[in-house]
Amino acid sequence: MTEIDESTPPYLRIVAELRSRITTGELGPGDRVPSTRQIVRQWGVAMATASRALTALRQEDLVRAVPGVGMVVTGTEPAGRAEPVDVRRVPARGMTRDQVVRTATGIADAEGLPALSMRRIATELDVPTMSLYRYVRGKEQLLLLMADAAFAAHRLPRTFPPGWRAQLDLLCRLQWSIYRRHPWLAQVISLTRPVMAPHAVAHTEWALRALAGHGLDQHTQLHLAAALANHVRGTAVNLEREAEAEQDTGLTDDEWMVAQADTLGALLAAGEFPHLARLTRSTVDLNVESLFEFGLQRLLDGIAELLER
Repeated sequence: MTEIDESTPPYLRIVAELRSRITTGELGPGDRVPSTRQIVRQWGVAMATASRALTALRQEDLVRAVPGVGMVVTGTEPAGRAEPVDVRRVPARGMTRDQVVRTATGIADAEGLPALSMRRIATELDVPTMSLYRYVRGKEQLLLLMADAAFAAHRLPRTFPPGWRAQLDLLCRLQWSIYRRHPWLAQVISLTRPVMAPHAVAHTEWALRALAGHGLDQHTQLHLAAALANHVRGTAVNLEREAEAEQDTGLTDDEWMVAQADTLGALLAAGEFPHLARLTRSTVDLNVESLFEFGLQRLLDGIAELLER
């Protein structure tokens, strides 16, 4: 048995604890073990780490997957412990499409899009997987509904602030707050194949209205609206990866940079990167927030220059 200490990878520490619960009888045959979502919350790890831990337990034949239930401890269930699972059961009365979308969004918020599947949603709702197709045609439509719900929960104000710049600034900051709340959303939104979600399309309409009446042709207006949206989304793509990295390593971005100080120092000591070396000795700070802010202001400056011509 591998000795567990602080140097042990996080997934192995999770495996060791769950293995102990099973071997000591705390978790008996047929009992549900924590789901990947529950592991993410309890141990503070990324979804990939949680999935790897459950995979290791399956490889040891300690747990097995039961359709409509989730992962349970293997073995013969003691009499009276649990009733047989009826995989033919129908969804509980009152289940709606909104409930399916909320459950899917909760999974994606906690664990990222890789954890999202129709089977996983069914497990969370305790219904047969095939029953979900009564509410959504498939994962593509589900993602569309999730995106629309995310934008709908953060509605644009009914009144416009004075001036095109204030209007576009407000729009981009609202979009940024939505991506911060739902980091997976940046993977769903596309500029070349727009998501036809009414509440997302409303953001494009807002941008075009702010740019209208200033002498810009339609080509320029649409490209400016897309450029602003792409800046917000493009910066937000980093959010999910950063969250996963922090969960896996237990280090914030600043702490990670401190840990890499010796490696970076050795790289710069050769003198091949003098400009970068000067920057590292200054107080310049670069992060996703500063990138969003700097890029947004420069884009708005560029639009102002266009309007002045």
